[in-house]
Formats: sequence, structure tokens, C-alpha cells
Amino acid sequence: MDKLHWLYDFLDLTGTFVFAISGAAAAKERGLDLFGICAVAFTVACGGGIIRDLCIGAIPPAGLTNWHYLFTATIAAGLTIGFYPFVQQINNPVLLFDALGLSLFAVTGAQKTLAYGHNAEVAVLLGTTTAVGGGVLRDILLNRIPVILEKEIYASAALLGACIVVLGNYLQWIPDDWVSIIALMICFGLRLLALHYHWNLPVYANDKIRSDK
Repeated sequence: MDKLHWLYDFLDLTGTFVFAISGAAAAKERGLDLFGICAVAFTVACGGGIIRDLCIGAIPPAGLTNWHYLFTATIAAGLTIGFYPFVQQINNPVLLFDALGLSLFAVTGAQKTLAYGHNAEVAVLLGTTTAVGGGVLRDILLNRIPVILEKEIYASAALLGACIVVLGNYLQWIPDDWVSIIALMICFGLRLLALHYHWNLPVYANDKIRSDK
């Protein structure tokens, strides 16, 4: 039985596409070859969703069995390589596409977890995991400190988006489609505002390390 509907499929594949662009652009900046760029693009696009599917029992994961995900990620990587000069003209392309992918996957991750009968806590946690998992894998592959371990408002934005989806599902005040759109806009807006105004979470530096510098 089809547990999800067209909006989920649209948002999920859109998230796959934009996350793949962010992964491909980051890999291109690091000077990886064609295979490396495609591998990083697919990992970023599908890594979080694969982790989520394993956790909720959707086995084998859609990212490995549904050809649409591999095809979408490959097309995104190819377009990024082919039109890289254009992609570079976009201000901080990796951050922009990463923010959009983060928002889309926070929504779809929570939606799919709820559709498989799990409770609110699991939906929020796995919605967040879906959103940040691919980015963490990208940063590890490219030998960078994962964004979620730094001071930036990143995982917290995804957490908020997933919470809105779960809350809307339980309250049923407005249609689920509108809840998804609202959650998407708030998560994306918060991430962009945090980047623009340099909003950060508190950082607790080690006093001994700081005094030694």
C-alpha cells in the first residue's frame, strides 16, 4: 500500500536533486575526479534517507532500490560539472543548495517516519537525521569538520522543521500539505537568516586552551 502521496515524492526528489548539487559543488571545489564528484553527490543526496529507512524498517532503503534517486543525483552532478561556471556565480552555492536540501529532507524525513507508524519523538529525531546525515557524510569524505558539530544554526533548523511537521500531524488544524510547506519555509528561512546575520549557537571554549594561545 502506498503510504505516502505525491507531495512527499516531489519534495523528496527535489531534496535529492539540490543536495546532490551541493555535494557535487563541494567535491568539485576539492578537485575530485568525475567518479569522486558523482560518489559524493549521491552520498549527500541519499545518505540521510538511507539511515532513516534502516531505522524505521523500510528495508531495503529507497535510496538503494529506487532508480529515481540515483538518476536524480547523477543528473544533478552532471549539471553541476557542465554548468559549474554558472553555479559559481550563485553566492555560496554549496550553502544555498545545502540549506534547501536540509529543509526538504527535514520535512520528508518526518513525514515518512510518521507514515510508517512511529511516534512523535522518533519522527522528529529521524526527520533531523534525514536532513543532516548526508551533509555529515559529505564533510567526512572531504575531510572537513561536520557543520552540525560547529556553532552554526544547522541541525537546530532541521529540528524545528521536523517538529512543525509532527505538531501539524497531531493537531490536524490545517491540511498536511500546508503543514509541510510551512515547515519547509520556516526551516529554510531560519537557515538563510542565520547565514546572513551570522546567528550562531553558544560556543564553550576550553579556558585552558584559550589561555595558552
